[in-house]
Amino acid sequence: MKTIKEFQTKIGYEFEDENLLKQALTHSSFANEKRMKPLSDNERLEFLGDAVLEMVSSEFLYLNYRDLPEGDLTRLRAGMVCEPTLAYCAREIDLGAYVFLGKGEDMTGGRDRKSVLSDALEAVIGAIFLDGGVAAAKAFILRYIMTDIEHKRMFYDSKTMLQEAVQAKFRQNVSYELIGEEGPDHAKTFRVEVRMDGTALGSGSGNTKKAAEQEAAYHALLLLKQEEGTDQKTK
Repeated sequence: MKTIKEFQTKIGYEFEDENLLKQALTHSSFANEKRMKPLSDNERLEFLGDAVLEMVSSEFLYLNYRDLPEGDLTRLRAGMVCEPTLAYCAREIDLGAYVFLGKGEDMTGGRDRKSVLSDALEAVIGAIFLDGGVAAAKAFILRYIMTDIEHKRMFYDSKTMLQEAVQAKFRQNVSYELIGEEGPDHAKTFRVEVRMDGTALGSGSGNTKKAAEQEAAYHALLLLKQEEGTDQKTK
């Protein structure tokens, strides 16, 4: 298990109150397993961090996308703060390695589960906000979340963007097929494949079929962009 000190060094922020960070990294499965006192997990900090993230991301998009109307700003923000995007950002800082998980959650892949990662990231934001104020939280969000926006918006708009890309290039439609599911009913993971004329373009997983389809479409978009880049180089 990596240490709290290591994580602070990684993100470039040192807590005055390290207990806030410990709570932000404490999953409910760990708190229950260790019989910690009520409200010792990261769910309240996640609630706070979600609100701080929405405020900071709204301001950033408002100031940096001056030509976009309200509806487009709303969709763009949704793409930046949705679970798959936040999980992607969390993986960039190896957040899963620092989360305190119960043994069962850990053994079933909790450290890489999108819901665990996205919730922990929001909790960290909440903890930084309480420890260092809005300026510290904003600096963290701008550094680790509000970057590479065009790439990250594909997480949210991937199904629409894939359909448009396939229609434009191949004049065909895509379809999604459920290829597997695992886990108990209350915590299922679905695996989906996206296909064009029987050819697999990408696959994805998620705790809902829709989330799995979005990830499959995202991987398909990356494949199409890679092929497009290769075609450009060979011309």
